[in-house]
Parts: sequence; C-alpha cells; structure tokens
Amino acid sequence: METIRRLEAIRPKFVSVTYGAGGSTRERTLATLRRIRAETSLNVAGHLTCVGASKPEVNAVIDDYAKSGVRHIVALRGDPPDGVGHRFDPHPEGYRNAADLVRGISAIGGFEISVAAYPEKHPESVSIEEDLAFMADKAEHGATRAISQFFFHNAFFLRLRDRIIAHGIAIDLVPGILPITSFARVCEFAARCGAHIPPALARRFEGLDEDTETRNLVAAMVAAEQVAALRREGVRHFHFYTLNRADLVYAICRVLDLGAESEAA
Repeated sequence: METIRRLEAIRPKFVSVTYGAGGSTRERTLATLRRIRAETSLNVAGHLTCVGASKPEVNAVIDDYAKSGVRHIVALRGDPPDGVGHRFDPHPEGYRNAADLVRGISAIGGFEISVAAYPEKHPESVSIEEDLAFMADKAEHGATRAISQFFFHNAFFLRLRDRIIAHGIAIDLVPGILPITSFARVCEFAARCGAHIPPALARRFEGLDEDTETRNLVAAMVAAEQVAALRREGVRHFHFYTLNRADLVYAICRVLDLGAESEAA
C-alpha cells in the first residue's frame, strides 16, 4: 500500500494487479483490488489468465471482479504450469488462448478489456503476422487496449504500431516501460519473453549490482530517455511495470511531467 499511495500522487489512469500462474493468487489479487478501491482514488484493473482452469472457473473469477466493482480486466493466456518455454496445453474445458478469453469476457459484458502485445514477437509465435492475427481477433471481440511487453529498442514498438495501423486493427497500443531495479533480473525476464538487451545498455549497468544509489540514477535516466523518445514519436500513454516499487516510476514521471498531464498508466 505504500507503493500504491506513492503512485496515487502521479494520478495514473489505472493501476493493475497481477494474477498468479494458474490462478494461484486469486484471493490475494481480489483482496488487493478491493483494498485499492476502498482506500484510494485509483481506478483498478485485474489481470486474468486461463491456464489450468475450466471456463466456469475462469468465469467465476470474472463474476468476483464484477461483484468487487472491478470493471477493467487485463486478459492474458498465462504461462504453462511448468514455466516459460514449456508447451501450453489448454484446459480441456477451458479457454483456448487469450483471444478466446477476450470473447468470453465480452460475452459476459460490462468490462473494459486490455490485452498483451509483443514488439519483438511472442516467443511461441511463428511470426509477427501470427501475433497480428491474434491481435485483430482480440480487438474485434472487445479488447480496446494492448499493453506491450517491455522493450529497450523503441524501433520494435514503433514498427509494431505501424503494422497494427496498416492492418486496420482498432486498438490502442501502449508501450510497457520497465525501469531497471535489478539488471540481472531484467536479463532473466528478457530471456523468457524474447526481449533484446542492447550491449550499450548492459555496459551502463556493469558493476552496479551493489551500488544501489548509482544504479537507480542510471535506471531513471534510461527510462526517462526512452519515454521522451517515444513522446517525440507521438506516443502519449505509458504503462510502467513497477514490480511493486514506486520510487523509480515516481521519479521518472516527475522528471517528464507525466503526472501533470495524466499520461501515466
């Protein structure tokens, strides 16, 4: 809640609460969402996955969200139970993928739906074109926002934006920005999702593992540079992966005056 209250000061459009693999954090996710709604002025979004669950089980979570006053869902397929890199097998009575989940949420009705996007291609996709086909399906059936996986080359995001426009897909693409609180951890994340880490970025963080103060200064500068460059390309909304820490995101938004324009998400 200290993180949440710190973020509240920069007036984000919403804050999202993640959902554990196979629904393992269902009750904690719901409790956190309820508390944020009760104790702050923030709009909330609950993540939802369909791994290892039947449609009735997933729909029960959607019903719980509605009863809790949560009207924004970030619909994700989720990772296989054995972790990233293992084959995903849909539950025999469940939603087949994120696009199918979006259709299910839309059929229930009453929710704003955000989904995921991968500037450098989903690690299990054959091609960007396959990703775009799924994106078009999600948009057609109710998704209005696509939050991107993190990236460090803006060209990947801008190229995806161009492709979405060229394909006539009616969805808002929002860049996912990941301030680097631990370079080693970011490298692990990148290996799982297929994000490329530029050698120049690695050099900036070299030798800073135990130098928290300098690392945070560099991290804030790197993220601020990235956001400023995207703003020059016409991007106006940003989704920050805070990893339950507000200090860097708060500093970045203050430096770039994002909170004053209510641009941060």
